[in-house]
Amino acid sequence: MALFPNLPIMIVDDEESALESFETTLRLGGINNILKCKDSRKVLSIITERKIECMLLDISMPHISGLELLPKLKEDFPNIPIIIITGIDEVDTAVECMRNGADDYMVKPVEKNRLISGVKLVIELEEMKKNYSLLRQQFFSDKLEHPDAFAEIITASPSMKSIFQYIEVIASSPEPVLITGETGVGKELIAKAIHNLSKREGNFVAVNVAGLDDHIFSDTLFGHEKGAFTDAHHARSGMIEQASGGTLFLDEIGELSITSQVKLLRLLQEYEYYPLGSDILKYSDARVVIATNHELETMLESGQFRKDLYHRIRVHQVHVPPLREHLEDIPLLADHFLEQASKKLQKKKPTAPKELIPLLQAYHFPGNVRELQGMVFNAVSTHKSKVLSLDSFKATMFKQEDLKVSDLSQFIDDPGSLVTFSSKLPTLKQADRLLTAEAMRRAKKNQAIAARMLGISRQALNNRLKLFKQKLIKT
Repeated sequence: MALFPNLPIMIVDDEESALESFETTLRLGGINNILKCKDSRKVLSIITERKIECMLLDISMPHISGLELLPKLKEDFPNIPIIIITGIDEVDTAVECMRNGADDYMVKPVEKNRLISGVKLVIELEEMKKNYSLLRQQFFSDKLEHPDAFAEIITASPSMKSIFQYIEVIASSPEPVLITGETGVGKELIAKAIHNLSKREGNFVAVNVAGLDDHIFSDTLFGHEKGAFTDAHHARSGMIEQASGGTLFLDEIGELSITSQVKLLRLLQEYEYYPLGSDILKYSDARVVIATNHELETMLESGQFRKDLYHRIRVHQVHVPPLREHLEDIPLLADHFLEQASKKLQKKKPTAPKELIPLLQAYHFPGNVRELQGMVFNAVSTHKSKVLSLDSFKATMFKQEDLKVSDLSQFIDDPGSLVTFSSKLPTLKQADRLLTAEAMRRAKKNQAIAARMLGISRQALNNRLKLFKQKLIKT
């Protein structure tokens, strides 16, 4: 089982029963990296040799009291958060402790949830400080510390590199990560990179929750006991248990029912769950990474997604841009997929024609990287000569029918769905020239590709370009 947090929580109390009680409570809350100390005289020497996350410090102790120890700790170890836990319920004592640098003050007997939430808040604040420091370092260094972790993601894009730098910072955090982006952008590859960088010893377990009703969702994640339902002939562990000490990746979270969202929220907040048919509480130390291609903010407004769950899952957020926003990666991706397809199909890697990259970069790729991979595999599977044919690419890219008159109403209602206009409309002649120029730019001056984009013949485009040139010379 993975330790949480990475550095231990140190409990200092002269009563053995108090040490055991605090440890048990913290473990129930998923905090299992604990260091106990019964003798206050040993505290300074212990933390000199060993780093800790934070300290729970009692006040009334023999030899050196917590009130004496607190200012010494804050002088020598100012970055260690200290939570005072004491039986002394006096305002003056609390004020003195806070003035001497205590981060929190709790009176015995401490309520379970108060202790757990207080310690977790300190952990989260420390994590935020560390992440901020690392982000500053990454910003100024502009280098990846662990480039091998992103080997499966083929890119040379600066925007993707900045995402990788952010992932390096948050990878070790135990908090959830929300990955957003369109279908086919590679959200699962990002999740795997987060897992690999986290150095968690457990497995990476992926679950697509799309289409799962509440019962199947609960059974898939939490498992069940024998006899929990009609076909439960044997007990079965859920994906959470299989991801113990590792990462649980939940894809398509936007498809989850409200009932299932409540159960997921409990898991994320309390780190606890019940297998179906069991009244024995289980605890999870799996790091949860979540992905969606839905606009969760829109779903919040319509009541399809819970606000409390939304705020819980977006502690860390990674947005993966669509392929059309990093077209510079298309040459790398196309070559990678050509190599991959050739090996898988046991064919010699074909030579790509020079028109291939401009053709691909002129396409909007609604299916993103996954669509590009499918197009290349399809082309290689039907490939017969030395030079790769563009026919299968064109068939996919230009299969959309021309806009029918009956379809015009939808564009009148929402003109921005296809074209974005400025406040001043161009004339039809100006629009003709602008559209032609944009097609040529996207096609990198390849007239055949530009003509296909415009839905006209190459000869018609050529005539247009000549006409525009003649008018330009006359003016």
